[in-house]
Amino acid sequence: MTKTVIPAWVDGVLTPVEKLLVHQKGLKHKAISVFVMNKGRVLLQQRAMCKYHTPGLWANTCCTHPNWNEDPSDCAVRRLDDELGIKGLYPSHRGQVEYRADVGNGLIEHEVAEIYLANAPDDLAINPNPDEVMATRWVDYYDLTAEVKRKPELFTPWLQIYLAEHADSIFGHAMQAG
Repeated sequence: MTKTVIPAWVDGVLTPVEKLLVHQKGLKHKAISVFVMNKGRVLLQQRAMCKYHTPGLWANTCCTHPNWNEDPSDCAVRRLDDELGIKGLYPSHRGQVEYRADVGNGLIEHEVAEIYLANAPDDLAINPNPDEVMATRWVDYYDLTAEVKRKPELFTPWLQIYLAEHADSIFGHAMQAG
């Protein structure tokens, strides 16, 4: 089995590093997060139980680490397909967020995440990859923020951070338009 390498900073230099090692050492690394919306609702995924961190927790539509030298926009489109079987969406870039969070089992996410948002048609086909996603659901944005406050243990740390600290930059325009 080939080990996945992702772009991480080692002594200030962007370097390809094995993904698990990045999380064990808490190295700052590149990531992407995508939010798919439809009429004020956010598409969430529940992470598969086989994921090595945060299994079974609800997260934004999809998130991952780009491959070495992969354009973040290309990565966002690729992962929508890989994780959820979503084709034909081309998310717009909403900005960059850096955060650090304990994700359990001695692992740390210290991400410099490029954030993307896409508006989905009503008939969006979703075909989750069971190795990545165990369930999906559409949730009204305002209901989601309330649910995360009531039951944070059901949600990934990064989704909690995005909603608490970066909601205006991620969702502002979409909520005004929706």
